[in-house]
Amino acid sequence: MDRKQNLNRNETFSFVNPWIRYFLFFFSFLFWVFSLLIVAIGVYAKVQKATDTVRDTFLIDPAVILIVVGVVMFFITFCGCIGALRENIRLLKTFSFTLTFVFLTQLAISIMGFFYSDQTRDALGKFVKKAIVHYRDDLDLQNLMDYIQKEFKCCGWNNYTDWSWNLYFNCTHENPSTERCAVPYSCCTPVPGETVVNTMCGFGVQTQKYLEANKLIFPVGCADKAVLWIESHLLLVGALALGLALPQIAGIVLSQILISQIQDEITSVL
Repeated sequence: MDRKQNLNRNETFSFVNPWIRYFLFFFSFLFWVFSLLIVAIGVYAKVQKATDTVRDTFLIDPAVILIVVGVVMFFITFCGCIGALRENIRLLKTFSFTLTFVFLTQLAISIMGFFYSDQTRDALGKFVKKAIVHYRDDLDLQNLMDYIQKEFKCCGWNNYTDWSWNLYFNCTHENPSTERCAVPYSCCTPVPGETVVNTMCGFGVQTQKYLEANKLIFPVGCADKAVLWIESHLLLVGALALGLALPQIAGIVLSQILISQIQDEITSVL
């Protein structure tokens, strides 16, 4: 009788912990669904654009960025889902490797951004300059720039005169645009009690001196405002960084544990 019970225990015993296996599956499945949502939003935004995006804005197009991020997430989480469900070592190793690579890349960028702050600022400046140049060419870029300027209460990258980089807002006498020497309405200081947004509030502002312009708009560039915001919200920035890192670390650790358990299971059978 005891011998039969021992045989039954040996047959039912498994090195693979079902809690770890199914937790990794549901963990990956949740982010897999989220990745599909990101791709769907990106594709919808791309299709809904009234005009074709010029080639120069392809890499800074928010819709394209969403699609790329969503596809990468889809590939990683798909490997995690199927690998955990089917106990497939190859898929789990692919999941662990790619997730580790993404995590280390993010960590390297963060460290380089901290130690090479001037170079990081210049790189971001090029990105914002391109967004300003194509402000009227891409509706997504336009909405993104307006959102940033409203939230940070800033105008341009260095200051409000950066909007001369744009063809429509360029402040040269040769510019025939009706928006010559203007800035977008998102640079304007809000008027208390205003129910209808005055989209012409920034007209002619670039011709004014800093103190004069300060009465109508936020003349400070978004670069300085972003630095001030980060310095005054260090706890929030740290919490966001931790919130981004923890799921990745958890996925790496769980996948490595599951891989080890599956290998032990295979060894015990052999």
